[in-house]
Amino acid sequence: MPKTHLTLIVNGEPCDVAFDQYKTLLEVLREDLNLYGTKHGCELGECGACAVLLDGQPVLSCLVLGVECGDRDVLTVEGLAADGRLHPLQETFANLGSAQCGYCTPGFLVTAKALLDRKPDPTREEIREALSGNLCRCTGYHQIVEAVEAAMLAPRAPVAASPASPLVAPASAGTSRPPR
Repeated sequence: MPKTHLTLIVNGEPCDVAFDQYKTLLEVLREDLNLYGTKHGCELGECGACAVLLDGQPVLSCLVLGVECGDRDVLTVEGLAADGRLHPLQETFANLGSAQCGYCTPGFLVTAKALLDRKPDPTREEIREALSGNLCRCTGYHQIVEAVEAAMLAPRAPVAASPASPLVAPASAGTSRPPR
């Protein structure tokens, strides 16, 4: 089967990539571009572990074909940090213990970023609704919602990254659903 050749704009940088036409955006990111922050979860669009921003909107990359993404902006968790400094959401997730194993964290972070970009001062209920498609296997949701609330108050300039960040730890088993 011939490969598809496309340019994706990933984390602000054009990336020329060749991949099999059947691959999802998730597979292209992980297997062809070596961006491992976006996680394989259920691969059914039910857990949110694979969430990325596509043209600024959260999407489940396991449900989007890579061939649909030519010349489109893709933001992964790796693109949140700038100049070696964490995004305020990443900092508050780390500081408030919102990232336990870290497997679901990238999806929560990019989804929360889309919310805060769209509505800088959401209510607690709006945060919960925006994050309702993301499942956490460890922390529960209280700390995650608190971290998003804290990020709303954080200065918009990113703060220094910690080399031992819990935001990219290995996966854990089990599932739980967020409160509605």
